[in-house]
Amino acid sequence: MFDIGWSELLLVAILAIVFVGPKDLPRLMRTIGVYVGKARRMMAEFQQAFEDLARDSELDDLRREISELKRQTQMPLTNIRNTIEKPATATPASTESFLQPVPSPEEIERLEEGAPAAPVQLQPAPVPDAPPAPDAPPAVEPQAQPGPGARS
Repeated sequence: MFDIGWSELLLVAILAIVFVGPKDLPRLMRTIGVYVGKARRMMAEFQQAFEDLARDSELDDLRREISELKRQTQMPLTNIRNTIEKPATATPASTESFLQPVPSPEEIERLEEGAPAAPVQLQPAPVPDAPPAPDAPPAVEPQAQPGPGARS
């Protein structure tokens, strides 16, 4: 780490014995060891704090991505649920949507000739028949016969 060789360590040890003395040398080495230990612990805590920050940052990104994916997958389901749970109340405005204009035969002739359309009365739209039961034979619908004055 400091790139100190054995010869440099020997020189430091000789200088310590000369200046400190052999009597106080063990106390000096113990004090140096305590401070080196404190420095290592502080470095480890500092490094752990940076690793925790990096991990939290990555976890926050993952949480955001997961919540976004969850929101995107639940949005269509929420729309369907809202559509199903809407109350189907019949108001005068909504009953008009069930009525459709049915022109009279005279109105059809006028439209074919190019005349402007007369006001049309609203009549209830025909309700489709229910499908036949699985055991019953299929029902045969009668063919419409052309009336008098119909063109072929």
